[in-house]
Amino acid sequence: QVQLVESGGGLVQPGGSLRLSCAASGSWFRFDEYEVLWYRQAPGKQRKWVAGITSDSNTYYEDSVKGRFTISRDNAQKTVSLQMDSLKPEDTAVYFCNGHLGGTDYWGKGTLVTVSS
Repeated sequence: QVQLVESGGGLVQPGGSLRLSCAASGSWFRFDEYEVLWYRQAPGKQRKWVAGITSDSNTYYEDSVKGRFTISRDNAQKTVSLQMDSLKPEDTAVYFCNGHLGGTDYWGKGTLVTVSS
């Protein structure tokens, strides 16, 4: 069974940092070929992507997180991380990771990030 499992969410004050991790488990063949994205879904809003990393580790970010979030991958460990700095209340959401290759998509179940004083 192939899975993606997110971890690292929690409650943090504005200006603080969190590091999310997305771990691939099961029979992941060719994980290094997958493009992996982080999405988030705030209460009452649609899910939107925030950061992505290609198979050759090119990265891209949604404008609102540029300069604050950093995505990285470790193919040997089959993990993708999202370092989130200078967090704002509007970053509060459930964060999901998505792995896709060709027509194949996998989603994790999400991890909740709450930014509040």
